[in-house]
Amino acid sequence: MTLADSTFIPLHDYPRIKVVGCFEELVMTPMSAGINAMCWQRTLAGDFGEIVEKLGAGRGITSIDDEQLLALDLREAGQVARGILLHDQGLLRARSLQPSLDCVNGYVNEIEADLLRTDVQSWHVDSATVEADTYLCTYFGPASEGLRNEEARRRVDVPEFRAELLKLYDGEDDEGFCEYLNENYLDLHYAPLPDARPFSFGLGHLWRIATAYPGSPVPPCIHRAPATLPGQPPRLLLIS
Repeated sequence: MTLADSTFIPLHDYPRIKVVGCFEELVMTPMSAGINAMCWQRTLAGDFGEIVEKLGAGRGITSIDDEQLLALDLREAGQVARGILLHDQGLLRARSLQPSLDCVNGYVNEIEADLLRTDVQSWHVDSATVEADTYLCTYFGPASEGLRNEEARRRVDVPEFRAELLKLYDGEDDEGFCEYLNENYLDLHYAPLPDARPFSFGLGHLWRIATAYPGSPVPPCIHRAPATLPGQPPRLLLIS
């Protein structure tokens, strides 16, 4: 299922998503009652495309620091966009988070076969050893995508995938096999059910999504980077 052939669901049609009105509400509202994604919906001014153009990033993922941003010679609309990028990172840093601003111009590594996929374009959840959430915002280019938990299944729980993985493991379906899946991040990736409908994270919205960690009160949010399609522009992405 790709961006081109997906029918995205409206956010208000999915009860696990809570739409909030400000940054304070985004960070302070607890994940509870099954809600595992919060969205601060925004319509941003500024020309983020000019920033991507002026960066001239090569193939792959290029991280951008504040000094690089400030060094760009931008028109007025580009300066507005730059101010938003710096402000958003400042909000997250003030919460002791470590945001990264990346220009994503495709992926250098070859996409693996479905059986062993652990790349970010595969449906997956983030994990942590302690309580933590992921924050992300797409400012330009194709946006991140999410999937209903009820419309997905862990790939390692699909019988045909599990059987093939057992062949690779060359052992029994026991505790050792579960450790093998965990050590290789295979238990974090999901397969959509036949009638699954993803939702788009959209442009300019700042999201907080639940991760898989011990004792989490809600299921983690299933998401992925959008599939890379010919002719698409680079993405400008903030993630923490």
